Amino acid sequence: MLRALTSALRLPGPWRPLRTRGCASHGATGDPEIQVRALTGRDQGITEILMNRPSARNALGNVLVSQLLEALAQLREDQQVRVLLFRSGVKGVFCAGADLKEREQMSEAEVGIFVQRLRGLMNEIAFPAPTIAAMDGFALGGGLELALACDLRVAAASSAVMGLIETTRGLLPGAGGTQRLPRCLGVALAKELIFTGRRLSGAQAQALGLVNHAVSQNEEGNAAYHRALELAQEILPQAPIAVRLGKVAIDRGMEVDIASGMAIEGICYAQNIPTQDRLEGMAAFREKRPPRFVGK
Repeated sequence: MLRALTSALRLPGPWRPLRTRGCASHGATGDPEIQVRALTGRDQGITEILMNRPSARNALGNVLVSQLLEALAQLREDQQVRVLLFRSGVKGVFCAGADLKEREQMSEAEVGIFVQRLRGLMNEIAFPAPTIAAMDGFALGGGLELALACDLRVAAASSAVMGLIETTRGLLPGAGGTQRLPRCLGVALAKELIFTGRRLSGAQAQALGLVNHAVSQNEEGNAAYHRALELAQEILPQAPIAVRLGKVAIDRGMEVDIASGMAIEGICYAQNIPTQDRLEGMAAFREKRPPRFVGK
């Protein structure tokens, strides 16, 4: 069993630079619906995915989903990415959920295929590096499911509105909401929110534990993004391999009994022992100086 776990928990091999760094994928009309930006200077190591489909309030249609999948596949191979931040380029909205107008034109078979791709997208957001969702506006249905797939969530206290509202549309959450919400909030509360289709403000979401931080909105409408960036900056100086392995240990450990979870933690810990960063951390402690982690 431990041998199988060790194989399953290995870190990815050598990573390659993102080919589209600094540019964007394009939809059928030639307009980009997402942009990928690697920050520089003191923020080097933070990468942002900006959703920018104003005509549909960032609704998850075929083009946007395809572009997100493409970007995530390339970023997964990029060793420079230490924190991945999801944000919106559309003021007042994070992601309005699935594109129901587009779905209305699909056959039943096409709907099934699309929802499966949507689930696949949320699974891809289970990224090696920490992920943060910055919700400055509406995050409904699939938009909240996208945020739930991230490790951390930051919301504007008043302007962010979130909920799994599918039951108000004759649907149920189909991109992981029925699984991730109860893991986040507990079964009874998740059932209440899904059964009622209730919408929550950012402040209410923080009180329930759905978001890590809720902040007062600013005039520019991007306060959650700035708080999310501060959170990313806190993560950035830490040993990246140790952070990734800690994420694996938590995520995998939460799915099993505690004895198996302790075994997973042990496997992750063992993988970190031979790293240069562990030796650097010990040396920095001994020499009373800040460590300089390089991700090796």
